[in-house]
Amino acid sequence: MSNFPACPKCQSEYTYEDGDNYVCPECAHEWPQQAAETAGEAARVYRDAVGAILQDGDTVTVIKDLKPKGSGGVIKQGTKVKNIRLVDSDHDIDCKIDGFGAMSLKSEFVRKV
Repeated sequence: MSNFPACPKCQSEYTYEDGDNYVCPECAHEWPQQAAETAGEAARVYRDAVGAILQDGDTVTVIKDLKPKGSGGVIKQGTKVKNIRLVDSDHDIDCKIDGFGAMSLKSEFVRKV
């Protein structure tokens, strides 16, 4: 069995080397070898407004009033949000807020409790 990394697009294990790239025969995705080698080392670190490191399942507090788009209400400063989930998108945190439901927040507007 080869020791090539799995395809980052379709997770196929049948990748092969072609010059300076890895190639997936199932989805035809190509990616550079150097990026695959450094991707494991560069795990993203999520920090709150004061610099504390956030992890999945943490409880955070909103540090300023937030007016969600498309909603008539306001999330007040000091609102506790339990059991957050970190995601890699423009808003770093997915969570459920009582009275508002599922929501995405930016980590710069929360503080770890």
